[in-house]
Amino acid sequence: MKFLTRPAFRLVPDGTRIQFMKGRFIGLAVSAILSTASLILFFHPGLNLGLDFRGGVVIQVATPQTPDFTRLRAELAAAHLPGASLQSFGGDKGVLISLESQDNAKDTQKSLAAAEGVVKQNLPGAKILSTQAIGASVSATLFQQGLIALGISFLMILVYIWFRFEWQFAVGAVATLILDVTKTIGFMVITRLPFDLVTIAAILTVIGYSTNDKVVVYDRMRENLRKYKTMPLRELIDLSINETLNRTLGTSSTVFLAALPLALFGGASLSGFAWVMLFGIVVGTSSSIYIAAPILLLLGEHRLRRGNPKLADDPTVTKDTARASR
Repeated sequence: MKFLTRPAFRLVPDGTRIQFMKGRFIGLAVSAILSTASLILFFHPGLNLGLDFRGGVVIQVATPQTPDFTRLRAELAAAHLPGASLQSFGGDKGVLISLESQDNAKDTQKSLAAAEGVVKQNLPGAKILSTQAIGASVSATLFQQGLIALGISFLMILVYIWFRFEWQFAVGAVATLILDVTKTIGFMVITRLPFDLVTIAAILTVIGYSTNDKVVVYDRMRENLRKYKTMPLRELIDLSINETLNRTLGTSSTVFLAALPLALFGGASLSGFAWVMLFGIVVGTSSSIYIAAPILLLLGEHRLRRGNPKLADDPTVTKDTARASR
């Protein structure tokens, strides 16, 4: 009956002893290069701001046949809408028409009416599914609130990990999360995914997922610090990562497979969220091993072994644990 109590399939065999810390310098160097490149891309060419943050009008149109984008773009320009952009969605027969923000509501309505007229004239049988309009002042407020939400999330994570673990763990986790977010920003710049409230929600979700992954690995490291009091920190970190590797890869694979259909078939409203999630899962999982752990090793190699009151006074340290460490 052992097959009923043990998993039938394990991504990583029991007893795996991969020496991850041998590649710590390469991991940190690659991360630094990618994050630096992402910061450069953030300033030039910059993020593709979505409707929420740049203001304007977005019209979703369903057509019975594949639209001629070149002709439609020319007709919009002839209707005094030179700043209009076109994008397909939901297959070959859907069109997203984005119009630039206008100075007032009256001009916005004129632009909207002109765009709808072009659609009816050049796309017979087309149906306007939805229309969204956001003013410039509202979009600026939303942008500020989105950045504040990201900042508060980092602060709360720092406070939580600082109180739960030693400061070396907190610094390592928050530094890794910042690097993860900068890489995600670079990914969005390269792919030209719209940066809007939906993608901010995706980034916050990635931060939460990545934090949870690092807390699981850190918990195992802290347990092993109590259990193996003479083991070098580098070996202990490798041991802890190997012991949690099945859980890490299993969780990451499950979330990745759940988000993949949304990225492929979710349409314009969900695909941006899903693609950011997919990228964040890969980056967050790898950073737990090759960034958060090396930072902890650099900061704690000569500190975590010295009479740490948080470890010594922890009520979870039992007699059995102390006996196993001897």
